[in-house]
Amino acid sequence: MPLSWNEIRHRAIAFAREWKGESREAAERQTFWNEFFNVFGVRCRTVASFEAPVRMLSGDWGFIDLSWPGRLLVEHKSLAGDPGKAHARGMDYIRGLKDSGREKEIPRWLMVSDFNRIALHDLEPEDDPDAPLLQRLPATVEFPLAANPKRACRKLSGYAEPPPAPLHPSLTS
Repeated sequence: MPLSWNEIRHRAIAFAREWKGESREAAERQTFWNEFFNVFGVRCRTVASFEAPVRMLSGDWGFIDLSWPGRLLVEHKSLAGDPGKAHARGMDYIRGLKDSGREKEIPRWLMVSDFNRIALHDLEPEDDPDAPLLQRLPATVEFPLAANPKRACRKLSGYAEPPPAPLHPSLTS
């Protein structure tokens, strides 16, 4: 059963508080992503894997921080790491997937994080041309986790704020 918006919101707030100020990429990134998926009620290991190997253009092997084949590739950096470098590295992995005949694993989304911020990049924004303009996510969504976890959660999950409860008829006259 999917989680309610209220439960996701509470989990997102607790997640942002828990991870505020973390900086140790090698020590904590897998725990971070397991807990991130838990915000939405998803066990990460049921949909994604860590350190997925991919042969790079150079011929060397690289290891994708988190791969949800066909959906999401995550590149994680230490706190205040260069998001541009992380994005470029993620794109290198995607090129490696393509060049090695693993097209089915190429993700729709590339997510970059440094514990404090998450940037979600839609790699196929034209795939939903008929969606109403205001319901489409921009090609890139970036937000600091600590600043507004409720808004961050809404952006990533696709959940909308629940409509307000209708007024009792006696209050509308």
